[in-house]
Amino acid sequence: MFKRNGKEFYNRMNLKNTYIDNKILKLSPALKDYIWGGKRLKEEYGKKSETEIVAESWELSCHKNGMTRIIGGKYDGLTLGDVISCARECGEDWLGTNCKAFKAFPLLIKLIDANNSLSVQVHPDDIYAKCHENGGNGKTEVWYVVEAAPDAELIYGLACDVTKDEFKTAIENNELKKYLKSVKVKAGDVFFVEAGLIHAIGKGIVICEIQQNSDTTYRVYDWGRMGADGKPRELHIEKALDVMTLTKNEVRDFSPELIFEKDGVKEYKIADCNYFNVKKREQTKQTEIATDGNSFVALTFLKGSGYIESENEKVEFTKGESVFIPAVPDRYIISGKCEYLITAV
Repeated sequence: MFKRNGKEFYNRMNLKNTYIDNKILKLSPALKDYIWGGKRLKEEYGKKSETEIVAESWELSCHKNGMTRIIGGKYDGLTLGDVISCARECGEDWLGTNCKAFKAFPLLIKLIDANNSLSVQVHPDDIYAKCHENGGNGKTEVWYVVEAAPDAELIYGLACDVTKDEFKTAIENNELKKYLKSVKVKAGDVFFVEAGLIHAIGKGIVICEIQQNSDTTYRVYDWGRMGADGKPRELHIEKALDVMTLTKNEVRDFSPELIFEKDGVKEYKIADCNYFNVKKREQTKQTEIATDGNSFVALTFLKGSGYIESENEKVEFTKGESVFIPAVPDRYIISGKCEYLITAV
């Protein structure tokens, strides 16, 4: 039994015997109108909102602060979490064996439009979050830069080693900038942001963020601006100092690694860690995605349009849309000239 628009919605399938054939799920995101956001996600990526700005589009989420829902098909309007639960009752594991290491849905995928700079912030790891955030997850994430203004920069770690006392004094004296490492950004760059790394997305950047399923952020500096209520936004300096890495961040190459190129298809490694595996694919010809029972797959389309189809289904997609495909072994054909991220666990 599921709730839909405030009314009880009963699953009419035979829970013991029915094979679920609606498995290419187009997602309706949860939208956030944070003060630093802009209009690009509405105007260029098809996000529909009554608010003037859309800062974040939670493309794939089972988090209580913003659930994605299904568009079209028999599950239209249900949350992704409801549908995964339904599949489980039907005897199908839609998350995959790799997800058994996690106590809940493991990921959150966002599109972010930084019309203005985000706060300088840091995230806890799993151990700290478990002790200090009601048993929640830590937050390791990766950013894929979709678009960037010519002068765009972001903060990625520290420019030099620092002590907790030095960092706290710099915050109090408004001298934090001398400790922060600024990096110029271009479209296609990749930034792996481990828990504990101080960071801030700068203005003029659109990114796709793949992260642990967490909404925990510790702000240390917010550029002196006011929140929507006219008051300074809350800072979390003591917790940030507890978790942040205090050593200099080393110089590195932020270009993604090309791992495959043949006949109009390129594939790049974006990230591979204990929490997620992310690749980027560029295609001008038909390609294939195969699931093998190990993990679900999330597709986030950044350019172009086309179709995803299996033996029983055919679903259209365009720039700015995302699709969930369950772990149940199957093969899916992707047609169209497009670029997209492929995320699994």
